[in-house]
Amino acid sequence: QVQLVESGGGSVQPGGSLRLSCVTSQKIFSFNNMGWYRQAPGKERELVARIFTLANTNYADSYADFVKGRFTISRNIATNTLYLQMNSLKPEDTAVYYCNAERSSSTYWGQGTQVTVSS
Repeated sequence: QVQLVESGGGSVQPGGSLRLSCVTSQKIFSFNNMGWYRQAPGKERELVARIFTLANTNYADSYADFVKGRFTISRNIATNTLYLQMNSLKPEDTAVYYCNAERSSSTYWGQGTQVTVSS
């Protein structure tokens, strides 16, 4: 059974930074791709960033326009951990952030971690 456990959320002032972590119960390479989504109150869940596993340990990443240049997705293969470094945070970044993993026709989700950006 696949488990994704997020951590690192919290409250921060505008312009601040947070780093989210997602530890997987299985090897990161076993997933076709992993990503971070977020859901604000009253809004639909939206994709924030995604990282794709390519051949020979290579990878590719992609970002939603609203986080480009501010957020960075990365992974640590040795610890099976996915990260989301969030800089220059804005109040509109306030949401529950979810870790996501996909393999073949299956999709897995973490429980979510709250990020609040407020002065």
